Amino acid sequence: MSDLREPRVLSHQPAANALPLIAPNRWTSEKGQASQFPTRPHLKVRSTARHGPGSASSHPSPSVTEIVWLPDVTRNTVDAALHGGVTSIGNFDGVHRGHASLLQQTRQLADELDGPAIACLFDPHPIALLRPDAAPKRLTTVDERARRMQPLGIDYLLVCQTTQDLLDLSPQAFFRALLMGNLRSRGIVEGANFCFGKDRRGDVAMLRQQCRNHDIAFRAAQMRLADGEMISSTRIRNELDRGRVEAAARMMGHPHRLSGQVTHGDQRGRTLGFPTANLDDIEVVIPAPGVYAAWADTGDGRYGAAVHLGPNPTFRSGGSSKVEVHLIDYSGDLYGQTLSVDFVDRIRDVARFESPEALTTQLTHDIRSVRQRLEQHQEHESL
Repeated sequence: MSDLREPRVLSHQPAANALPLIAPNRWTSEKGQASQFPTRPHLKVRSTARHGPGSASSHPSPSVTEIVWLPDVTRNTVDAALHGGVTSIGNFDGVHRGHASLLQQTRQLADELDGPAIACLFDPHPIALLRPDAAPKRLTTVDERARRMQPLGIDYLLVCQTTQDLLDLSPQAFFRALLMGNLRSRGIVEGANFCFGKDRRGDVAMLRQQCRNHDIAFRAAQMRLADGEMISSTRIRNELDRGRVEAAARMMGHPHRLSGQVTHGDQRGRTLGFPTANLDDIEVVIPAPGVYAAWADTGDGRYGAAVHLGPNPTFRSGGSSKVEVHLIDYSGDLYGQTLSVDFVDRIRDVARFESPEALTTQLTHDIRSVRQRLEQHQEHESL
């Protein structure tokens, strides 16, 4: 994943003087998921090269997709660097193939209009406020979404804090506050199923009319299909819940990734000759229990990995579920570090073995299977 670059975090307000990066504070949604917004604006804004008219193929990807946090949509505080661009609004969770198509069309129109390409999302997910018990688990963090938007040519990811006041805005008020007031958009690209404003009263027909009224270019993006059905974050979550990481990756256009901090475990893997990194603080969907072939990114390199998700019935660990990662051909200390795992394929179910020796035999077979599957994956990636 070395071609993806870490996003930078920008402010939600312009300023005359530049200051060092300010660490954001944390706030918690009704669902209990923490999100980050600055305690005061980060006042240093890196200038983004402007791109002349032309096709998307002539446009170099931005060095990073910069994250801009907007706590209050109703206040016109977005930096002028985002003005006059082309905007696409959505959740963009997973940045799947459907999102990629939408964002590439956003980049194309931005090139034609000579402005920045901007993706806009709301954090937390609006359902977290409207129906907290039904809020979906995230496929990707905001930072990961920005990383995946960079090769698609998106200059800025605008993250609007979801509040009840925002959800109460009529479609017309929402359009005026965000697209006209904050962004001064010159173009908008959305899919056919886009809805906006209180109770989702605004649809694509209304959006098109609003754009026409205010001389804003509008394009309706074609939706991407997989197996005859529209690609969606919900479909991808369902596949991961079933352990079908290959099917999820086909819709996403990339493997599902989770990241966590390496913590101390029971050390059983080490005594068996298969040391594992135990991951905690995982913020995204964890696939169904099982043993998986994956790639593990340590920050210093990528390694093949066998990943065990779920309980350890051989050692009667009860119902406690764990994320255990064995890095193949790796030697080193990962404790306290962040490890990212990209899931390639499911190898087998979780199983109970009669003895540690029987488990060791199975683990040896698992490693062999993982190696074979990752070799196939590499060959496919190189095509």
